[in-house]
Amino acid sequence: MSDVELVLRSTRVVTPEGTRAASVAVADGKIAAVLPYETEVPEGARLEDFGDDALLPGIVDTHVHVNDPGRTEWEGFWTATRAAAAGGITTLVDMPLNSLPPTTTVDNLRTKQEVAAAKAHIDIGFWGGALPDNVADLKPLHDAGVYGFKCFLSPSGVDEFPHLDREQLAASMGEIAGFGGLLIVHAEDPHELDSAPHLSGPKYGDYLQTRPRISEDAAIKGLIETAKRLNARVHVLHLSSSDALPLIAAAKAEGVKLTVETCPHYLTLTAEEVPDGASEFKCCPPIREGANQDLLWQALADGTVDCIVTDHSPSTADLKTDDFATAWGGISGLQLSLPAIWTAARERGHSLDDVVRWMSARTSELVGLDQKGAIEAGRDADFAVLAPDETFTVDPAGLQHRNKVTAYAGKTLHGVVKSTWLRGRRIHAGGEFTVPSGRLLERKN
Repeated sequence: MSDVELVLRSTRVVTPEGTRAASVAVADGKIAAVLPYETEVPEGARLEDFGDDALLPGIVDTHVHVNDPGRTEWEGFWTATRAAAAGGITTLVDMPLNSLPPTTTVDNLRTKQEVAAAKAHIDIGFWGGALPDNVADLKPLHDAGVYGFKCFLSPSGVDEFPHLDREQLAASMGEIAGFGGLLIVHAEDPHELDSAPHLSGPKYGDYLQTRPRISEDAAIKGLIETAKRLNARVHVLHLSSSDALPLIAAAKAEGVKLTVETCPHYLTLTAEEVPDGASEFKCCPPIREGANQDLLWQALADGTVDCIVTDHSPSTADLKTDDFATAWGGISGLQLSLPAIWTAARERGHSLDDVVRWMSARTSELVGLDQKGAIEAGRDADFAVLAPDETFTVDPAGLQHRNKVTAYAGKTLHGVVKSTWLRGRRIHAGGEFTVPSGRLLERKN
């Protein structure tokens, strides 16, 4: 223990074995040991005692649209990673679209990495994109270190990232399965969307009809069938429809290599509460009814749904019009995801151990970040210090993402992030940030 330079102490340290009083020794940016609470601090080491505030592993968010370069008026690496740090997130994986260029070739990946390098307050990894015409680019991107490949089964909303039809999905999936990669999928069926009512205007109930549950259910059914046939590893993004849960559970029981995520907005907001014209609540697939939400929580508890990620997808405020048909579909949630989920989880009888499992451990496992996601010896010394019993009311002006649009405005949430630590250095506390020290991460070959 002679090389320990820092000891973090709390009566509530969330470890893989459960929450307990402990002292966490840090050396050279790594967790050296998790020790009994009263362990003597080694000579020369600094003690940070958080009292009854909880010490969590840093949150790992594997679904973030940073939009940089190209649409930096929507977001950027500087603002997105500040918002993440303020919310206890220490690692994010950036989605391949909404940036210009999209991350669909190695050259485009290098462009994005060059832009991100000096702006990263936290660690950043990257997804690649699977398009109809870039099958030949998938293996080079895999070798360059992306964590997997995103595709859409229906229009993405941006022209430079077209969706895959069934044959193209099979071609991309087969290529990715051939080198042991991961395909992550926006699963809404375009034929079901075309068959749904085409409604416009400010009524959320009308918008909900335009993106029915069957659009998700049909897409997921087809995805499972193709993954089973090709023995491919696939991941369903932002599950909203609880009607798909029996399909997912059956596929998992059958041994299909399938994982599933959902998002804070599906777990904490309901269709019934969305005011007319309030397109800050618009996302695709949509926020659904309260009864649907109850089933998503049940699926998290029983393991049918694996993890929770933000799908942070911001835009400029002017694109959030009062017409749900034309407004940009995306919710900005980086800074508020941990307190939003904790607020709902505690009301449903879940613990911080559950929240950490869904938002840090399993997201790390999804992308193979074995140095993240847990407070145990050998992992990166990434932490969030949370006051779980304190509350705050969401003021959009206090948010760090570029455009101060949020579906959580005015809501009172439990869980104040007191500080955030990256490799043993405090990078955020009390609204103040250190200079960017995040690293660009690459998948291990």
